[in-house]
Amino acid sequence: MNFPAELKYSESHEWVKVEGDTATIGITEFASEELGDVVFVDIPELIEVGQGDTFGSIEAVKTVSDLIAPVAGTLTEKNEALDDTPETVNSDPYGDGWMVKMTIADKSQLDGLMDVEAYKKLIGK
Repeated sequence: MNFPAELKYSESHEWVKVEGDTATIGITEFASEELGDVVFVDIPELIEVGQGDTFGSIEAVKTVSDLIAPVAGTLTEKNEALDDTPETVNSDPYGDGWMVKMTIADKSQLDGLMDVEAYKKLIGK
């Protein structure tokens, strides 16, 4: 299982890649394996979200799960490619399977996210 060290992780299994004031957000490989085969990703609109807010959902063969914002900000882009190929979340969760990009409202919230070692401990790896 892959755990990129440069990412931050949330307890709800989202990852965050920070580039300046922009965060790219997706779900971890662990989460994608737990969900099973992803069949639909629903991100209804690009909105302002608070930390912990639901910004969409991900549907797999066996369940539907909310997507939770790990930090507050304004969603600026969603991964339109997932409309046609949602299974990319399973095959490339840290690359082409990203969900949204956002402008971070408060960078200090990143300090509350986990590094790779803390996330591995959370999931027992």
